[in-house]
Amino acid sequence: MKLEIIKTADGSDTLYVQNIDEHYHSTFGAVQESMHIFIKAGLLACKKASLTVFEAGFGTGLNAWLTFLQSRKIGFNIRYFSIEKFPLPDEIVESLNYSEYLDEKADSFLQIHQTPWNEEIKLSDNFSLHKISGDLTTFDFRPIPDIDLIYFDAFSPEKQPELWDLSIFNSLYTHTSRGGKLVTYCAKGSVRRSLIKAGYSTERIPGPPGKREMLRGTKCDDGLMC
Repeated sequence: MKLEIIKTADGSDTLYVQNIDEHYHSTFGAVQESMHIFIKAGLLACKKASLTVFEAGFGTGLNAWLTFLQSRKIGFNIRYFSIEKFPLPDEIVESLNYSEYLDEKADSFLQIHQTPWNEEIKLSDNFSLHKISGDLTTFDFRPIPDIDLIYFDAFSPEKQPELWDLSIFNSLYTHTSRGGKLVTYCAKGSVRRSLIKAGYSTERIPGPPGKREMLRGTKCDDGLMC
């Protein structure tokens, strides 16, 4: 992929993929988007203190790192699984400004990228990371535990429609725990309908700056409303 580092409106970096004319994060603010969608509407909306998180699209590692930082603040025990087909080169990772932006030491952000792929690595007493080198469309979820929280952060349906296929949401739903949640930046009606067909109870909630709405799905008992 041809990648270019772009400064977003909140001062944090994102990547622009020239091949498909797509950004990894919102140009209105990369960090504020991730915090709003995945941390505030996802992680902090969970009632369990021990969580299995699955991320569709490791990308820049920003979501994983923000989750790691939150685990230190709130004491959640987190097993974090993330799948990525195209890992970023080291020189791109080392140029991203997230640690400077958040006034955090870069060590833990770089550690998240430097951990080996395809094995679970404990980064702290209450956070482990398992990066999966693979394709979401063919991934077998059976070896991982039931998922309490899904960060669905694939490229947009317009750019990679195969990643938003109903079959993927069916697989995710099957491996979601009771009460488990899925959060995504995409609020398209077709995506909402696919989540409902898969079995999730869905809600449109306010999105981050630059986006009116986002989606959150919940796996409820016996298909009832949550």
